[in-house]
Parts: sequence; C-alpha cells; structure tokens
Amino acid sequence: MAAVDSTQRTPAFRQVLVEALREEASVWLLVVKTLIAFFLTGWIAMRLALPSPSSAMLTTIIVANRQSGMVLAKSFYRGIGTVVGTLVAIVIVSAFAQQRVLFLLSLSVWIGLCTAGATLYRNFKSYAFVLAGYGTALVAVPVINAPLNVFDSAWARMSEVLLGLLVSGVVSEAVFPARMRDVMRRTGREQFTDFIAFVRGAVGGVVPREAMENAHLRFVRAAVTLEDLRSSVVFEDVETRARSNHLRLFNQRFMATSTSFQSLHHLINRLKRAHRERAADALIRLYAPLRKGLDGPLGAGRAAQALLPPLVDARKAIDADVVSLRASLADAQDLRDFDTGAALIRRFADELHDYVESAAALQSSRPFPTISAERVRFDRGNDFLGAGIAMARATLTMLALGAFWIQSAWPFGSSAMLLATVFAGLFATAPNPTRTTWIVMLGYLCGMTMAFICLFFILTQVDGFGLMAVCVFPFIAVGLVMMFTPKTASFGLGWAFGLTYLLGLNNIQVFDPAHAINDAIAQIIGLGAAAAAFVVIPPAVGSPWLRRRLMARLRGQVALAANAPLPGLRHRFESVNNDLVSQVVAQTEPGSADSRALIAWALAVHETGRAVIEMRHDMAGRDVPDALRPYLATALDRLARFYTSPDVATYVAARDAVATAISGVCEHDGQAYLLEHLSLIRMALLDSESAVAAYMPDAPLAKEIAHAP
Repeated sequence: MAAVDSTQRTPAFRQVLVEALREEASVWLLVVKTLIAFFLTGWIAMRLALPSPSSAMLTTIIVANRQSGMVLAKSFYRGIGTVVGTLVAIVIVSAFAQQRVLFLLSLSVWIGLCTAGATLYRNFKSYAFVLAGYGTALVAVPVINAPLNVFDSAWARMSEVLLGLLVSGVVSEAVFPARMRDVMRRTGREQFTDFIAFVRGAVGGVVPREAMENAHLRFVRAAVTLEDLRSSVVFEDVETRARSNHLRLFNQRFMATSTSFQSLHHLINRLKRAHRERAADALIRLYAPLRKGLDGPLGAGRAAQALLPPLVDARKAIDADVVSLRASLADAQDLRDFDTGAALIRRFADELHDYVESAAALQSSRPFPTISAERVRFDRGNDFLGAGIAMARATLTMLALGAFWIQSAWPFGSSAMLLATVFAGLFATAPNPTRTTWIVMLGYLCGMTMAFICLFFILTQVDGFGLMAVCVFPFIAVGLVMMFTPKTASFGLGWAFGLTYLLGLNNIQVFDPAHAINDAIAQIIGLGAAAAAFVVIPPAVGSPWLRRRLMARLRGQVALAANAPLPGLRHRFESVNNDLVSQVVAQTEPGSADSRALIAWALAVHETGRAVIEMRHDMAGRDVPDALRPYLATALDRLARFYTSPDVATYVAARDAVATAISGVCEHDGQAYLLEHLSLIRMALLDSESAVAAYMPDAPLAKEIAHAP
C-alpha cells in the first residue's frame, strides 16, 4: 500500500518541481535580459560621454518586464513624461532663475499635479505623470545655483533616459521576446468561452443568486483586464493596433450582454420567489431556443462564426414562440411580467449575437462591416478628490524638504528632494504605501551598502568596462532576482535603485567615500520623508473613506443613466461601472460585508441603469404622449435621487413615482415598450434580496398609486 502511495505521489511531486523550475527559469531569463540592457546602455552612454550613464542604466531597471509589450508601453509613457518634464523644467528655471522660493514653490506644485495625475490611472499611463514630475526635478534641481546650465542639464537627462528606453525596447524584442499579444488573445478567448459556457448552462432556468454574484465578479475582472492588456499590446503588435477598436467593441459588447443576461435571470428568479410560476415557466420556454443556438465547440474565430447562423435561427424561433406562449397566459399580471421578460430576452438574444459576431471578427482576415463602423472607448471611473489628496501630500512634502534645504544650506538637499519626488509619485496608488515605502527603504539601504563595498573595495582594483561589468554583475543580479520575485519585489526594487544610484558609474569614476556616505544619508532622508508623508496624510487608496466614495460613485451611475446625453451613454455606463467595481473589489476582502454589499449594489445599478438607458433610447426614437412625459421625468428623477442618496424616504418616492408612471402608461395605447422598461425597474425596486431591500419600509405597498398632479 505504501508503494502505491509513493507511486501516486511521484507524479505530483514531479509536476510541482517542474513548475518551480519553470518559474525560476523565467525569473532568471528576465534577469539576464535586464542585465544585457543595463550594461549595454552603460557602455553606449560612456561611449557617447553622457554626463550620468548611471541614470540611463537605471532606466533599464525601471522599465524591465516579462512581456515585450509591457516594456514598450512603459517606455512610451516614460518617454512622454521625460520630454514633458524637461520642457517644464526649462520653463520653471527660466521664470524663477533668481527667486529660489518661487522656484521651489512652482516645482512643488508641479510635482503635486503630476502625482495627482498618476493616481488617476491604473496602467502605465501613470508612469508618464510620475516621470513628468521626477524629470522636472532631475533637470531643474541640480542647476538651481547655475540656471544658465539648464539647457545642458535638460539635454543630458533626456538623452540618458531615452537611450535607456531605446536599448530596453530593442533587447526586449531581440532576446527571447515574450509576446503580450499571446496573453491578450488567451484572455479574450477565456472571457468568451467562460461567458458562453455560463450562458449555455443557465438557459435551463433559475440561476442561484450566489452563482450570479460570482459570475458578475468574473465578468468585471475579465472586462477590465482585457482593456488593460489591449492598451499595452498596441505598442508591440501591428495587428492589434489595427484591430484596437474591434477589441474595444468586443469588450463593450461583452459588458452589455452580461448586464442583459443578469437582468433576465434576476427577473426569472423574482418571479419564482413570488410564486408567479406560469409567467416564469413561459419565459424559460421562450428562452430555450438559445440553448440550441449555443450548441457547438466553444472558442473565438471559426468556432464563434459557426454559432452565428444558429443564433439567428434562435432569434426567429423566439419571435415565433412569443405569440403562442403569451396566449397560454390569462392573468393580467402574468401577461405584464411575460411582456417584460420577452422584451429582455429579445434584447439579450440580439446582444449575444453581436458579441459572438465581434468574437468571430477578431480572427477574421477581413473586417466585418458592422464591426468596423462602430467606434467605442473604455471610460474610467476616476476619483478626483483622492487625486487631490495625493497632490497635497506630494506638494507639502516637497515644500517641507525645500524649506529645510534653503534654511540649512544642505549641500545634499537636492538628492533628498529627488528621491522623495520619485517615491511620493510612484507609490501614491499603492494599497499600503507606507509599508511599501519602508520596505523599499530597507532594500535601498542594503543596496547602498553593497554599492559602497563594490565601489571602494572592488572597483578600485580593476580597470576597463569589461571588468567593471563583471564586478558589478553579482551585486545587481541579486537585486534583480528579488525584484522579479513577487514576495520580495519591493525590497528588490529598493536594492537595485540604491545600488545603481550610489555606484554612479561614469567614464571617469570618482572614489570619494565622504561624498558617497553623505549622498546615501540624503537619499535615505528623502525616502523617509516620502514614507512620513504617507503617515501624516494617509492615502485614499484602500481606505474605508475611498471605498464609500467609490460606492457612492457607483450608485450615482443610475443618475448618469437618467440624465446624461444619450450618444455613447451605453458604452460609458458599462465601462465606468466595471472600472468602479474592479477598484472596490481590489480594496475589499473577499467574502467580507463590504464585498457582499458591493456586489449587491453593482447588480442593482447595472440592472436599473441599463433599463433606464434603454427606456430613454426608445423614448427618443418614438412619439411619447405629452401627458406621459411629466410622469416619466418624475420617475427618472426619483430613481436618480434614491441611488445617489439612498434612504427610506427616497426609496418610497422612487417606488411610488415608478408605479405612478406605470399607471399612466397603462392608460395610453401603443406605449407597451415603456411599460416593459418600467415594469423591470419596478421589480428591481421590489426585490427583497437586492441591495435596495434595506430601505424598504415596513408598511405594505399600496395596490394602487394615484396619478401625480
């Protein structure tokens, strides 16, 4: 028996060992690529006699990444930030060459603005803002006592950074390139197959609420992840750039289809809970043709294209079944519920066909006319007050260091300011920036200690670039291995930064222990100032305050749906919703009360907001009796107020306004489409398992609601 157990354990052990070795090999491959770029950049910078080759070498560490697309994306935005920062530095120095206080004030405000900009983005665009602030300080601070040298400083810093970016990009593409395109394609396929499989499995009827909530989180993550990948892959792949709008449209159709899918199943679940079995069963039978339409192998490209004809047939079958299934119902409420669900099924079937069509178009050699004609974008849900806090923190930190520098005439004050500038912007969006900064500072201290040993005990004994590279290699390699290992990434980042900064590699190497020690102290003080700033002015990211703001912004999406201009509103609503949910999910513990509240509100906002948008679109394209418009406007206004500031009073006002609008619509012929949307909104408001249930009054709902005057 023991032998059998040992035999069974051997394959599992072998698999674990293989996975561990594969991960270790990928880390060392990235280390080797980074070292090639690091030393090649240093060699070229020295051959070109650039003032600070170490700055160019440090750039290769900052932009290092496993995938070529990520390297190119980081390089692109870092290049933009460097150019902008250099130009601003010239302007600041030119304007305040003789006014040190105004110089430091304008520099601090600019760095604060750049830090605020960095917090508004959750991809590599934030690097452009960080570098715009850091680049300005890097150019302007060293020439504060010699303003006429600002152009030489600007040219040198820009040349060094751009050289590092160029070499990193070439090495990443030439040495065992890892294509982000493959990751993006795999992510898109997984999104498609997961969603279609879930839909196919749910065609049979009721989907438990817990399963719907878990699926919603998966769909949100999939949508945001795909957009983040697309924004990076466009830098490495020509085909992706050409199909960038197709990818956006594919993602937007996915979000729209998933929202309609969730609304449909919430409706069926509510009918089942209310014991409206006849209406629920009729909708399930009406929904059934989609099961046949989705039969077949799952996948994008040809597999997706093969689903298109069956989906067209399913849509025709749904239209044909509506009449007979409706005729089987006699109760007026059943008929109203069935009409509401039938309209939702039709919408879902149309959106599902469009989503499958976009998946097929991504693999087609020639674009589909319906795909290439529609232009979309992915909007983000940014919090500008949180960005303002980050701006205030960075500005005050720079002003405090600048004031200390002026009053003390500290020779190394510029080093402290530069380091504080870098890390105040770099970690402004980190979930726990104080802890991260302290870990980086510890790694920075260790890296500088190693740099001191390497510089004064080893490099003093050698001559020439080749021997210098051999001697530096083990010290920088240790830092890079830690940097590319998730558990020690922050410590490794500090190690690599501190080592490279203090080595200060140059054509004519200066060995001055006193200068090195003083510079190291200044850099540690700069890092400490950044960490202290995060303690004095806590970051918004990860705080309960920001989570509440994001939740309020998410609920406010219903007000957006009710009031914003209609062109592009569907895409804006879906993308901002998903981005807001992904932000709150990242800041909440899975399974916690906050997480459950988020999911509940997200589902309610998605369903109600989308119904409001569809109703407004139908109203814009049809003739609505003037007598109905006040009721509809009141219903939209009350819904917006409730979701913006939920309480019992606003809930009752919204519920009654929707019921009043329904009563008004029932008195006018030819307005069934309004009744379908309003009934869906009303059922969402009366859902005892949704987030709005907490605001339902104890008194029972009145059967009849009087018309508003």
